[in-house]
Amino acid sequence: MPAEKLLIEEAGKAAGELNSDLADANAQAVSEDIPPEPRGEWFVVHTYSSYENKIKLDINKRVESMNMQDKIFDIIIPEEQEVEYKNGKKKITTKRVFPGYIIVNMIMSEDSWYVVRHTPGVTGFVGSGGKPIPLRPEEVNKILGKMGLVDSKPKIIDIDIGENIRVRTGPFTNFEGVVRELLADRGKVRVTISMFGRETPVELDYEQIEKI
Repeated sequence: MPAEKLLIEEAGKAAGELNSDLADANAQAVSEDIPPEPRGEWFVVHTYSSYENKIKLDINKRVESMNMQDKIFDIIIPEEQEVEYKNGKKKITTKRVFPGYIIVNMIMSEDSWYVVRHTPGVTGFVGSGGKPIPLRPEEVNKILGKMGLVDSKPKIIDIDIGENIRVRTGPFTNFEGVVRELLADRGKVRVTISMFGRETPVELDYEQIEKI
């Protein structure tokens, strides 16, 4: 084969491989620019009170048995942790935010509605005129934030350094003090209280204090 013809064939082959590589790269770039397919919206479902856990389990079973994983994604029982102080000791308990309700992330359609609505213990969707209405994004974030499932802003107390406070709960109940530092990222405040004739620095939760 003449050398000139060989060079032309090699050049053509290289150009073809380059075009193929460029096409693959462009396809990858386009796919990276396309956002992932959005999941469903969040709907509030009314249930028998105190049966939320069982109903959640039953819905999940129906989703699996009826092959609805592509339309019903997540089921959440809204709960939050509550801080109590008894006999000077801190106790954390979990309580239902909305007893008798669960929230379901789903694509609403006739068949997905049927799966959830006809689960034993479900009494209906929250909506208007019989039509389920999804929660607004800010409502969802508020619920999930309380549960610690999404980042939420630290609780900020309306108090400044140098202000006088009274301790409401805990071992220093009824002691008065002065705010020295706000630890907003931890939900705490550092104060000095007068104890046995001397100033003592202590850290307290925002819920433990009140302004005076």
